[in-house]
Amino acid sequence: MLPHLVFRNVHLCTMVDGIATLSHGAVVCLGEEIVWVGAENDLPAFDHAEEIDCGGRLLTPGLIDCHTHLVYDGNRAAEFEMRLAGATYGEIASAGGGILSSVAATEAEIALQENAEAELACAICETGEDAARMRADTPNHRAEEKRFRRLIDQGITTVEVKSGYGVRAETEAFLLNRAKAMTQQLPLDVYRTYLAAHVMPQDAGMSRAEWVQHLVDDDVDRVCAAAGFDAIDMFCEGIAFQPDELIPLLQKAQDLGVDIRIHADQLSDLGGAQLAADWHAASADHLEYTSDAGAQAMAAAGTVAVILPGAYYFIREQQKPPVDAFRRYGVPMAVATDHNPGTSPLNSLLLATNMAATLFGLTVEECLLGVTINAARALRRDERIGTIEIGKRADLAIWDVGTPAELVYNIGGNPLWLRVWRGRID
Repeated sequence: MLPHLVFRNVHLCTMVDGIATLSHGAVVCLGEEIVWVGAENDLPAFDHAEEIDCGGRLLTPGLIDCHTHLVYDGNRAAEFEMRLAGATYGEIASAGGGILSSVAATEAEIALQENAEAELACAICETGEDAARMRADTPNHRAEEKRFRRLIDQGITTVEVKSGYGVRAETEAFLLNRAKAMTQQLPLDVYRTYLAAHVMPQDAGMSRAEWVQHLVDDDVDRVCAAAGFDAIDMFCEGIAFQPDELIPLLQKAQDLGVDIRIHADQLSDLGGAQLAADWHAASADHLEYTSDAGAQAMAAAGTVAVILPGAYYFIREQQKPPVDAFRRYGVPMAVATDHNPGTSPLNSLLLATNMAATLFGLTVEECLLGVTINAARALRRDERIGTIEIGKRADLAIWDVGTPAELVYNIGGNPLWLRVWRGRID
């Protein structure tokens, strides 16, 4: 018989009513589910219970990072130096940098891994060594796992992970399967997004519209069969793909019944937010140049605005997302790291909340809603995660702080005391 896990003597922040807290609260879990929430004085007796005295610490839902690019190889530190010296995005791309440089590094590493697979097969036959253990013991695998573990160590229980640095179907499927492998190795739920229209390969030999049609006719089905995914994403921007070019891919996603996510309005207003709303996308992300009409359309469609302060900070953007318009129209706002090697090498969701508050003026409540229930909405998993309620999954974070504001206030700190994932204590 599974024991009831009773977390008592907590400062309880369920996120059901924002950051309203209950002193001397308690939460009870059975297996993977929350079965009781309330004041400790009202706590009923449970047979076969294991009690954890939390010493008056703050208890919140497990955090959710709803926009990352955690699966890639190499880094772009050299571009960072170029940018500090005054180089523009275009100049960096002309010098071989940008997204395609990460694509090249990732493809090169995949080729090395594929060659190593053949060598491993021979070695395993000869030595009897465990294949999974040998395969995991590589520098690139360890670096990637560290990125995931840093998030786990900060109370994250669910993370969205995009492909996009493989470009072609085989390499994109490889990356999505690498993300899936992390769910088998680590106590973490991974929502996988196929970033299909990220960038065109240099040797594509076709127009952008033709490339999108190639994705629809060929690559999407091949990636779906080889790896599977929860959502399809696309980069709607002048340096990437125009809204009308993306229509066939949007229709394909809708036909497959997967979520739609759009990188929208980061560098210019091409109507990306409106496009996301028109197709009832789960989220539109970045949004620095989104118009008032775009914000209103997102509200009507129920599309979540994912705020990404890491990229804004790192590439020194000047245009802030229209937070006031999102508030005025009631657009849910999520906050995420956007961890990626080129424009947001940020591996701290707590720091992202501080940046969202400091740079964009989000309130503490908006920041914490942004990494719990609104992040869950951006992944369309809010029926199971994002708040502490009876029947929801037992994903919890217990913090060595007294108030929710301290989670956003601290810069570079990590006050996590205990993390609970699917009812299991780390």
